[in-house]
Amino acid sequence: MKISQRAQSVPPSATIAVTARAKELKAQGVDVVGFGAGEPDFDTPEYIKEAAVKSLQAGQTKYTAAPGIPELRQAIAAKLQKENGLAYTPEQVIVNLGGKHSVYEAMQAVLDPGDEVILPRPYWVTYPETIKLAGAVAKVIETDKANSYKLTPDQLQAALTDKTGMLVLNSPSNPGGFTYTPDELAALAKVLEGTNVYVMSDEIYEKLIYGDTKFISFAALSDDAFSRTLTLNGFSKAFSMTGWRLGFTAGPLDAIKAMGRLQSHMTSNPVTFAQYAALRALGPEANGAIETMRVEFEKRGKVMADRLNAIPGIECAEPTGAFYCFPDVSSHYGRTIGGAKVADSMDFAKVLLEQAKVAVVPGAPFGCADNVRLSFACSMEQITKGLDRLEKWLAE
Repeated sequence: MKISQRAQSVPPSATIAVTARAKELKAQGVDVVGFGAGEPDFDTPEYIKEAAVKSLQAGQTKYTAAPGIPELRQAIAAKLQKENGLAYTPEQVIVNLGGKHSVYEAMQAVLDPGDEVILPRPYWVTYPETIKLAGAVAKVIETDKANSYKLTPDQLQAALTDKTGMLVLNSPSNPGGFTYTPDELAALAKVLEGTNVYVMSDEIYEKLIYGDTKFISFAALSDDAFSRTLTLNGFSKAFSMTGWRLGFTAGPLDAIKAMGRLQSHMTSNPVTFAQYAALRALGPEANGAIETMRVEFEKRGKVMADRLNAIPGIECAEPTGAFYCFPDVSSHYGRTIGGAKVADSMDFAKVLLEQAKVAVVPGAPFGCADNVRLSFACSMEQITKGLDRLEKWLAE
């Protein structure tokens, strides 16, 4: 039977593929150190789980409004006002079924076939596929490692055409672990003034920043930036709620209404009792729960980056946000290790997993073939064990 060209054009997620192979080996009894998963190793905070149980017991299991329950949309709008300086009304907020759904739905709502989407590399693996599914064209910008892989105003200006429909920004970055400064974002916003270009600002890692890094929402930079920005966020990373599948989008009212119409036909509402748990997540315990994780991630990120830089032939910037290191390992391409040829990042990740039982994600699907991604959302013990194995494997 026939499979649509649309479905055939979309490859499986590289991160999910690596995680699946690592789990397969673990199921066979193999001791695998997994640096692949993009989710916190902490459990969802107890107060959030208790809220979900109470919601179930109260019978909150029926349909809600497609964009989410009014109370949650109000709470998200209040959070964005208080923490991000963004004056969105509840009607300008939609609750989606996870961050991926937010990205997909936002692009479906505002992009037409043939529109160009400016996509700095490295990029999250899902962005190119959601652009493709919207019928738009990804215009990938080659960033510079010396500039922490960040888009510059000159590069943005040169990329703009009359077909440009959107700029995708992700800060803190998956997979790069870097964060744009407020001044860097302001310079990009200045370039876009007077255009009709949307900005999709994916801020899912906003709470996980380290050192003296300062976070600012793109929409908070100016009235102009506010008018063109779709602000994406969610509960997965900061609250360790990856499996709960709750993201949200805030932005211009006409765009949010369009997303709501799409959502009403695609999925109906997000899971009802999970919405009430998310409402509770934003309560007074939030800062303490998040800070416990953030502090631990900061320690792990520094340890991982230091260890990686101590391995000959590997270069790694210390992450300023998220929970990823993104080292350049390309000096090892062309080698034969343990009888296997390592030609690129795909080979590097595959051979490392099969021979040393360490799971990393190749950089090629993120747009950076010189790199691999390691998540430090795992214990310090696992970080030490995995990097010991990596160092020994490369020394062979």
